Amino acid sequence: MSQIDALIAALCPDGVDFKPIGEIGQLVRGNGMPKSDFVETGVGCIHYGQIYTFYGTWATETKSFIPAEKAARLAKVDPGDLIITNTSENLDDVCKAVAWLGDGQIVTGGHATVLKHGQDPKYLAYYLQTPQFFAEKKRHATGTKVIDVSAKSLAKISIPVPPIEIQQKIVAILDSFTKLEAELEAELEARRIQYHHYRSAMLDFNAQPDKVTWATIGEVCEVRSGWGFPAAYQGQTDGEYPFYKVSDMNLSGNEVVMSSANNFIDHDAAKKLGAKPAPAGTVIFPKIGAAVATNKKRILSIPSAYDNNVMGLVPGNRMISRFLYFWMQTVNLSEIANDSGAVPSIRKTEMERVRIPVPSLDDQARIVELLDKFDMLVNDLSDGLPAEIKARHQQYEYYRDQLLTFKQAA
Repeated sequence: MSQIDALIAALCPDGVDFKPIGEIGQLVRGNGMPKSDFVETGVGCIHYGQIYTFYGTWATETKSFIPAEKAARLAKVDPGDLIITNTSENLDDVCKAVAWLGDGQIVTGGHATVLKHGQDPKYLAYYLQTPQFFAEKKRHATGTKVIDVSAKSLAKISIPVPPIEIQQKIVAILDSFTKLEAELEAELEARRIQYHHYRSAMLDFNAQPDKVTWATIGEVCEVRSGWGFPAAYQGQTDGEYPFYKVSDMNLSGNEVVMSSANNFIDHDAAKKLGAKPAPAGTVIFPKIGAAVATNKKRILSIPSAYDNNVMGLVPGNRMISRFLYFWMQTVNLSEIANDSGAVPSIRKTEMERVRIPVPSLDDQARIVELLDKFDMLVNDLSDGLPAEIKARHQQYEYYRDQLLTFKQAA
């Protein structure tokens, strides 16, 4: 950063000019371009929704294409232009930008604005990620369910415009952080593929009939459905038992063990409900509705209660909890669910009939030990690659915000 400071002192000793976006370039509002117009080959295009979900700070290739005759009517994006989203379902994504750095012209459609400018495109795209810009776009945002920052409002937002030499130096530093993070993400994806391969191989007992016996889930586990959650305990933060809803299964991110809940219930309330809290080690998962398709499974860390949209498997003395969890990772809940009605659901009797391999407890322990090492590497947020990626991203955000904060010229 000392090099940046030296450049600022030499090139703009009195501070950096802040200019409205509308004064540093031309804003061209997109229109049209539904996804139904996409084709296998044609003119490259970037749909505004893909900016939230697919693209990073910049792009050199497009994911999608559109016929030339339809592209002729759309907003043109030249190399160096920014595509900025105008609408989103949340404030974080609105005004997200991707700099187009490909070789030729592409197009974009509705709910997006093209900024044609003379600045470093990566510099602008990085700046639009900062807390300073977030505060400004929040002032201009309208709507509740759909958040909108119009091109007209976007044009009024002022941003720092240091000399191009400073912009390029900042970009070089931030690029080094994003490159490292991208390399770690690629390594994590490779390790996850490797993990899934070994997990499937280690838990495939069909080719080893002499090394394992088979049973039904009902023979080696107790299948427990949940209970209706009493409204009086909504938001209660203390009590003997955590009370999990389906939505709580996302609280631990990629972690296996459920260690936090939004609601608690005491022993007397559980008794009145007729609820029998499940012991630690119970494997739980969604049993009804769209949540079944998420295929999430978790392990209870302490005795807990859960609502009637959740099902639990309490392992018996022939089954190690962690082995049960890993084997359940190979099971697609949607294939067990009964979809004869309007809402898919897993019945207790259907779950009890599912067949499961039952190797010796020693073999289960050996498999768990090996898979735990892989699982920690690819999923543990306190260790392994996810922790490293998180730390690098926090480091990137710190330096980004430091590098893109300037003293404003009088």
